[in-house]
This record gives sequence, structure tokens and C-alpha cells, in this order.
Amino acid sequence: MRDILVTLVILGSIPFIFRRPYIGVLVYCWISYMNPHRLTWGFAYDMPFAALIGGVTLIAIVISKESKKIPIYSIIIVWFLWIAWMNVTTIFAIIPDDAVWKWDRSMKIQLMAIITLMVMKSPERIKLLVWVLAISVGIYGIKGGIFTLATGGNYIIFGAPGTYFSGSNALAVALLMVLPLFLYLLFQTKNKWVKRGLLVAMILISLSILSSYSRGAFLGASAILLYLTLKSKKKMILIPAILAVAMLGLSFMPQKWYDRISTIQTYEEDSSAMGRINSWYFAYNLANDKPIVGGGFNVFDPRTFQIYAPEPENFNDAHSIYFEVLGEHGYIGLILFLLLGWLALSQGNYIRKNTKDNSDLQWAFNLATMTQVSIIGYAVAGAFVGLAYFDLYYHLICILVLTRQEIDKVTSLKNQHSGGIYKRT
Repeated sequence: MRDILVTLVILGSIPFIFRRPYIGVLVYCWISYMNPHRLTWGFAYDMPFAALIGGVTLIAIVISKESKKIPIYSIIIVWFLWIAWMNVTTIFAIIPDDAVWKWDRSMKIQLMAIITLMVMKSPERIKLLVWVLAISVGIYGIKGGIFTLATGGNYIIFGAPGTYFSGSNALAVALLMVLPLFLYLLFQTKNKWVKRGLLVAMILISLSILSSYSRGAFLGASAILLYLTLKSKKKMILIPAILAVAMLGLSFMPQKWYDRISTIQTYEEDSSAMGRINSWYFAYNLANDKPIVGGGFNVFDPRTFQIYAPEPENFNDAHSIYFEVLGEHGYIGLILFLLLGWLALSQGNYIRKNTKDNSDLQWAFNLATMTQVSIIGYAVAGAFVGLAYFDLYYHLICILVLTRQEIDKVTSLKNQHSGGIYKRT
């Protein structure tokens, strides 16, 4: 029954996508993040629904008469350079056959992000995108939060199979990234029942983050709470609320959770932490040997560990967005990746600066703030998990760029009006 329902919903969306391509982006995001077909047990489980909707959306964009122009900002230029550099390093990959599949997946993610920039060009569409991203990822936090309540936090929770956040650490980072989006939706929603639902969802998601037993997520959560406290206009309300929720969640967790988190201070005695450090040294040594192009996609491999790792037999994945990029794309790739993140935060600052005193654009101010919080969570927690190509990060950048574009439109109209050349259309 689930298989039939999911298939009918996805196939039934196709006529609407041809009429309005932006619906294709929303449906694609829903499939990509929530993976509804992975919640079935029959024929739909392995169906390539994301590829189907992606292809339909591409065709719909080609035949659509809507403007498809991508805004040209410095962040877009750096972003395109980053995409181009990933293609260059793939040519020189140490393990070409293994590099191809990861390159293919990464380029599909970048393509859909670019399509998002092309069609989600209005405040209404941007807000719809936020809803879809938040719910599609957050549903696993809500589910995990209920499980945590039922089991007393004694079990580690995991994400959706087949997604970037199937593992517990990756799930924690994904939930950290959408939690501020839920807070944005809470600010924007007027319906009291929807507000209550969002508040309950945030509490459950917070419990899920704790139940991931992820030390990186704990540090990421601390960073976003600090940022929220510093940037909020309502500190006297927000600080007590944050402290109350944090204390409630922490008091619920069992002793073994505290034992796990406390190993941050004694990482030398933890085999998992030392495995990460060995992997980071591997990336550093490889990048020093191949500083320009690195080792290419999927270079973190037992065969290459024999050459570059201090402990060749202690093989681990990258376990860090920064060392993942350094090892796979060299120092040039790392510079582009870091610059992209810095420019994303700068976009948020620009939006906040130009909307803070405008009540009509309060939605943009709040959205930019919360998206910045999401990126900070990704930047801190991502230092301990390999999610450099996670599509949610690039969709957050899309949200900032699209919001910046809307702000510039309003500013341009105001300038025309003040100059006496504004015309009502």
C-alpha cells in the first residue's frame, strides 16, 4: 500500500511540474532528503524517483517561458569555480574508477542546486523551499525524538537509508542544520496550532541530536546556541528558553551519554577519535604530496592509507568536511570551499544589514539569521564528519542568494522611486 501511495504521489506531481518547474525542485528535495520510497518494502524501494523528477524538472525548465537567469554575485563565481575544480581534480584522481561514482553524485547535487537558483525566484517560493527542507529532514528528528522518549535515550538513532545522513553522526549534523529553519518557521507562522506543532517538533529534534551520541554535534549545538544568544534581539526571552530546553534535554539522557561526550577532553584514550586524527594526517600528508589537485574523489581508501597514513592499517573515512576536501581536492579546493562558506555568511550579513529596520522584509532578516545559524552548525559539527558535498548545505546557500536577490529587487525599486522614475506596472 505504501509503495502504491508514494508512486502515485510522485508520478501525479509530473503534470504540475511541467506547468510550474519550481514544483519539481520542491518534489525533488522531498524525495532527496526524506527518501519516502525507502520507507516502503516493495517495488518502490529501489525506484529512481529522484532521477525521474530531476529529469522532468530539467525538461520543464527548458520549455518554460519564465526567466532562468542566475544572479551574479561573488559567491556564485566562487561556487562555479568550486564546481569546476572538482571536475579538474577528478581527471587526476588516484583511484579513477572509485572517483567516478562520487563525482557523479556530487555533480547531480550541484546541478539541482543551480536549478534551484534558476526557478525559486520569489519570497513565496523561497518560503516553500524552507518548509520542504525543514520537514523532509526534520521528520527523522521527530521520529527519533519519540523513540528517545520511549527508550530513555539509551539507544543511538540513525537517519534515512540511502541518504547523506544515514549514519548517526551525519543525522545529527543534518538535524542541527534544519533546527534553525524550524525556529524561522515558528517566527513566521501566525496559526497557534502550527506554532505549537513546530515547537514540539523542535524539542523532539533536539532530543534526537542528543541521542545521536555525536560529540561533533554537541560542539555544533553549543556554537549555534552561542550565536543565537549573541544575535537575538530578545535575549531576555531567548536565553531562559534555551537554558530551560537544554537542561530538560540533558537531564533526560542516561549516564552513558555523559561518558561518551566527556571523551572530548580525553580524546587520546578514545580509539574512534584517534582513528579520525590518523585520517586527518593522511589527508594532510597526501595534500602535501599533491598540493594542487589532491587525490580526487574517494581517495580515502585502504590502498592509499598504506602510502600516506601514519598508521596504515587504521583505515577511516575523512570524518571532516575540511580534511575531506583537502585530501580529495588539494589546497586550492580547500581554499575555494572555505571561501564559499565565508561568502555565504557574508550574504547573510548583507541581508540582515539591509532589512533590520524594514518591517516588510522581516521575513528576510529572520531567514538570513537562521540560515547563518544553520551554516555555523554545519561548519562546526562538520569538522568531525565527512559531509563536504551534502546537498542541504548548498541549498542553504541557495536560500541566502535567492533572498539577497529579492532584497536587491526591493532596493532597486526604491531607488527608482526616489529618483522619480518609478512606474507602477
